[in-house]
Amino acid sequence: MGLPEILAHICCAPDASYVVELLQNDHRVTGFFYNPNIWPGDEYDLRLAETKKVGRLLGFDVVEGEYDQDLWLKLTDRFKEEPEKGRRCDICYAVRLDRTARKALELGLPAFTTIMSISPWKKADVLNRIGRLTGWKYNLQFLESDFKKKGGFHKSIEISRRYGLYRQNYCGCVYSRRDHK
Repeated sequence: MGLPEILAHICCAPDASYVVELLQNDHRVTGFFYNPNIWPGDEYDLRLAETKKVGRLLGFDVVEGEYDQDLWLKLTDRFKEEPEKGRRCDICYAVRLDRTARKALELGLPAFTTIMSISPWKKADVLNRIGRLTGWKYNLQFLESDFKKKGGFHKSIEISRRYGLYRQNYCGCVYSRRDHK
């Protein structure tokens, strides 16, 4: 019997470079690039290409979700003035985790997770709470994590440099780009 399968939501290649390698110790990983929050479209394309590069380097498949920026903007517009880590981010997490769970069901995978908890800008406790609820909703196992612990974020920086990956300087959404200029 092989390793248990898991669908890992991937927000960007640098974060995936460390987390997927870690997950592969105990799972057969399929990556899911679903990020309707990323703006502009050129940034989305670059992050997707880099994620596929990491998939080739680490030997895992990457599945692309739909890029529906209009839906994301509609869902988060009410909170566009909130700072990073505010309620807008919670909605963004929920949108992406829900779609990841539905993709896991579609692919027949019993479990899902997200690599987002590696970022110091992401709230692992909120991601895990949303993931648990989403897993319960779809009768799937959610792998809870805080991948930034034990130096995970710094390890992702080192691995990114080793692979020559593009490392962005903002979360991805139009609002985080505005706030980091």
